[in-house]
Amino acid sequence: MTTVLRTEATPAAPALRLRPWSDRDVTALIEIYRDPILRQWTRLHVENAEDAVRWLDVQRQGWKSRQRLSFAVLEERPDSGKDQLVANVVLKRADPTGRTAEVGYWTAAHARGRGIAPRALETLTDWAFDTFAADGLDHLDLLHQVDNPASCRVAEKTGYRFAHTLPAQPPAFPQDGHRHVRARR
Repeated sequence: MTTVLRTEATPAAPALRLRPWSDRDVTALIEIYRDPILRQWTRLHVENAEDAVRWLDVQRQGWKSRQRLSFAVLEERPDSGKDQLVANVVLKRADPTGRTAEVGYWTAAHARGRGIAPRALETLTDWAFDTFAADGLDHLDLLHQVDNPASCRVAEKTGYRFAHTLPAQPPAFPQDGHRHVRARR
């Protein structure tokens, strides 16, 4: 069964559809990853079709293991009949039977500043707590580098409270980070 999630349209914003990534996303993924700002905050980069296929395989393997549940976020465009890829949200469950998991996200350059990340993250958060409550999931972490104020704003908008600063762990995490936490309601 394919997991598809939706946010409703608002007077100011079209509906969003969240679905697992697929091979039909290769071209859009390559284009989105040309953005230097996105590349600054992500560890897996996509330069060409081979990289995109490899990136998509990581997402597929994550679904198989239930440890990395990544969704392509599409903005529904009823006027054109063609949805546009605008973001990624992911639930990372290092311990699928644990009480905690981590969320992550990115937004395509053409979609930033329109509230897409908070809407998609809120949808993912609700789904995670509903889906994994029986496994004992009771809180989610959102981690980002201290020099990424946009991620702080997304965390605050979606009820992830600042918990503390994490020390840098080079080379993977060269700068200090923030840990935000949201508990199941």
